[in-house]
Amino acid sequence: MPSLVSLKVKVSLRLHPLTALYFTMRTMSHDCWCRCKQEVDWLHTVLCNEEGFCVLRWADRLDVLSAAATQDPEGFLGHPVNAFKLMKRLNTEWGELESLVLTDMSDGFISNLTIKRQHFPNDDDQTGAAKALMRLLDTYQLDTNTISTGALPGSSSSQRSALTVDDCYDLGKVAYSEADYYHTELWMVQALRQLDEGEASNAVDAVTILDYLSYSVYQQGALERALAFTRRLLALDPTHLRAKGNLKYFEYQLDKQKADEEGGGRQRSETRGRPADYLPERKKYEQLCRGEGLRMTPRRQSRLFCRYHDNNRHPKYVIGPVKQEDEWDRPRIVRYHDIVSDAEIEKVKELAKPKLRRATISNPVTGVLETAHYRISKSAWLGAFEHPVVDRINQRVQDVTGLDVTTAEELQVANYGVGGQYEPHFDFGRKDEPDAFEELGTGNRIATWLLYMSDVQAGGATVFTDVGAAIWPKKGTAVFWFNLFPSGEGDYRTRHAACPVLVGNKWVSNKWIHERGQEFRRRCDLHEGTD
Repeated sequence: MPSLVSLKVKVSLRLHPLTALYFTMRTMSHDCWCRCKQEVDWLHTVLCNEEGFCVLRWADRLDVLSAAATQDPEGFLGHPVNAFKLMKRLNTEWGELESLVLTDMSDGFISNLTIKRQHFPNDDDQTGAAKALMRLLDTYQLDTNTISTGALPGSSSSQRSALTVDDCYDLGKVAYSEADYYHTELWMVQALRQLDEGEASNAVDAVTILDYLSYSVYQQGALERALAFTRRLLALDPTHLRAKGNLKYFEYQLDKQKADEEGGGRQRSETRGRPADYLPERKKYEQLCRGEGLRMTPRRQSRLFCRYHDNNRHPKYVIGPVKQEDEWDRPRIVRYHDIVSDAEIEKVKELAKPKLRRATISNPVTGVLETAHYRISKSAWLGAFEHPVVDRINQRVQDVTGLDVTTAEELQVANYGVGGQYEPHFDFGRKDEPDAFEELGTGNRIATWLLYMSDVQAGGATVFTDVGAAIWPKKGTAVFWFNLFPSGEGDYRTRHAACPVLVGNKWVSNKWIHERGQEFRRRCDLHEGTD
């Protein structure tokens, strides 16, 4: 049989196409996925000839994913379970593959492998994918079994794959590392359930899972459950030292708690539930994301209309007006239908993909652009000079809204993948942010034009948390609202958010229009707070 070194050299020569992969779970193209599939096929061929059975098993696991994704990679990766499993395969399990082939050292191969490794997802990517699953679980009030089986609302059976015991265990460990004992318990219970149902695991056993479970529920104040998990652990492994110590401690604490209750002392309360949150409107935000928002009174709703809009007989729209629909009345939010073509959308996406980077926010204190945990998407900026399509869209925004876009910001294209979101925020600079747009020299953001460039299978709504409005993505439509009153004061009713994408891939582009240049297009009003 040829030496392992010869096999490694061949692998190092064949891995180069993988460097083109862009592991964001959002922008992986069909061509890139095909390259990945080709590598899996090649590994099967070479390793069968070389009898590299250990490496072949790794290729088999990746092949299960790639076979399902070949026909529709974007749709396949739009399912959060598939996205997480791919991240894990190419991060954690790739390390295992490296260990296998590096036992017989070859300097040239090691160097080549190290270079290629940097294009793969890392631990942060895998942790981010795990947190995305937990975010979806909370926001859409799903249970772990629904996610584990892949049977998510809006997903087709062809896109679904299931989480293994090991996957559920890994999700629990991510939560544990963040001291998030609520989600640790949920995922460890799911892992244990799947083990009890007969699913095999190569990486974890019931003893390890029960060890995590007993501590997690103890941290949430559930002493009796912690004791029950510990006793079950010791029934499986009577020599487990930590469990022996915990058993005595839990029994002591439980006896003490009962004595305090009988004596009228203070009871130890359970703190089971999601960790404390920094966002005061979290509950309302998530309700709106689930479609449980406020309902307008019939009287208010009767004042919302659909109409043909020509922007005061604009020459371009006198004969062919655009379709305008009222989405909300206070603040006024309107939607324009069929405002861009599919061909224009594809061109904008094509221009944006090479430029996509992690989206940033403007620091309210320093004014510096920086990433934030509450905005999870990738974005790119497109200038009118880059392609006639961008110039055409900019001009269309001006013609339809009647506002001058020469002082507006460039067209921002954003891609929200699995779990992608932007928590409640304002588009305009507030009084405590006097320097928010000082560098631009064009005043505050007077209005927002938000163009939906894709449909979303589930989730991904734009919600206005102050008033209870929820706007659902519809490809080819755009929504528009004013961020400022005519007086120049900020309209705090426009606080809004992009809900997490549950299933699918959400593409949007937005145009932020500024005050300068609107002096005679939207005249000032001296009365503060009037529309």
